[in-house]
Amino acid sequence: MCGIIAVTGPIEEVKMNSILKSMVHRGPDEGDHIQINNFNFGHRRLSIVGVDEGRQPITNDKKNKFIVCNGEIYNYKALKKKLESEMVFTTKSDSEIPLKLYEKMNVEGVKLLDGMFAFVIADVKRNTFMAARDTLGIKPLYYGEDENGNMIFSSELKSIYFVTDEAKEFPPGHYYTPEKGFVCYRKVEVSSESFSATEDYEQSILDGLKEKLEMAVQKRLMADVPLGVLLSGGLDSSLIAAITAKFHKGKEPLNSFCVGIEGSPDIKAARDVAKALKTNHHEYVYTKEELIEALPEVIYHLESYDPSLVRSAIPCYFVSKLAREHVKVVLSGEGADELFSGYAYLQEMKDSNELNRELVRIINSLHNINLQRLDRMSMAHSLEGRVPFLDLELIDFALKIPAKLKLSSKEKMEKAILRKAFEGELPEHILWRKKAEFSEGSGALDVLEEYANKTISDVEFQKEKKAHSINIRSKQELLYYRLFKKHFPNESALETVGRWATS
Repeated sequence: MCGIIAVTGPIEEVKMNSILKSMVHRGPDEGDHIQINNFNFGHRRLSIVGVDEGRQPITNDKKNKFIVCNGEIYNYKALKKKLESEMVFTTKSDSEIPLKLYEKMNVEGVKLLDGMFAFVIADVKRNTFMAARDTLGIKPLYYGEDENGNMIFSSELKSIYFVTDEAKEFPPGHYYTPEKGFVCYRKVEVSSESFSATEDYEQSILDGLKEKLEMAVQKRLMADVPLGVLLSGGLDSSLIAAITAKFHKGKEPLNSFCVGIEGSPDIKAARDVAKALKTNHHEYVYTKEELIEALPEVIYHLESYDPSLVRSAIPCYFVSKLAREHVKVVLSGEGADELFSGYAYLQEMKDSNELNRELVRIINSLHNINLQRLDRMSMAHSLEGRVPFLDLELIDFALKIPAKLKLSSKEKMEKAILRKAFEGELPEHILWRKKAEFSEGSGALDVLEEYANKTISDVEFQKEKKAHSINIRSKQELLYYRLFKKHFPNESALETVGRWATS
């Protein structure tokens, strides 16, 4: 896990050093940059796999192809086993795999990768390059062009502005080459298949769902460094914690982490789960003053002003800070609501096709909302976050589950299919705990609403609402927008911001 920078033309060394310094939080362990003919590659590394042999940029044995890569390739051992009989590997890092696939298959190799990643490959021999981002955009990537038409790619928006005023988000599930431009190599789509909704078949769906999620968690235990779980006490994080504890092979108990304001529901619920799972539990109770004080830094790292995102980013910021004191990798529960219809507005959709279209839409929207939150808040503290619910095999399976098994109502709790699949794995009161927003459960929601109303008058709100080019929907949003514009004054930054339907 790391921060990458790639420029397809010349760049001043002072500027490159400034960019790398701006991303040191993404990779405090080591960093380097090199010039390769016309290309300039830089890298800040958080060492997770191949700790002593993964320094980047990585080159092939002929030194005519180079890669900078951010992320984890979960199937790298299987791919390496197939390739090592015919190719020379120079490191033990999973980040070398995309380079080897490019050597063997050119751009088509990206289709074989299972993981979260963003990378750029310089092909010196052919004087070309390739950039790519994972299917869902779990790992970030931005791009722009300098005044001479050279392209710049970077893990964070702020880094692009060292080179150009125009920055864009690299689309998830795409690769880019100068010859072909952007090409979509994979996208989550509505499944053409559906499991039977009969009672007899429901048990096989429950069994399959449990198997797929357990496999997704096991896959994400890949690390040569300490690993833990973020635990809010809600269904999603509790399930991930339970499965991780089940397959955790460390000598010490699994570490779990929770934060909130004194008396917040998450703190108590997480304690119950940690006790049941026998994890080594850590918690941090922050004050209202700390929460407000953290806002500018949270928005700087988050690179967004969306109210729902900012509210949930604050507890994520604090829990990442806590976790980094003990581990370098955490598993988190993002994605379950999108897969299993966890949002209240989805109750209105009774048609399977309509529901699945909406679920696919919100899954494909995660790259600049929930996934951006987890990446930025964890990496602000040099911590890697992993998301088992967004495993591609699990997504494929979940999208085949009939709508009637996903829909909730006044009589049927949300995500009932997921809860049933794991009966006996968690205490009943946790397994059937009603969903709460992270910001609500951690106590952040009310504090921020009160602060925004106190800080911004009705007159100010109406005046500024008319003055801005975007639709400012609430005082909270205006508060965050002001802070965002201080860090990101460029108009192009606004186009990269994902926004929830509600403020």
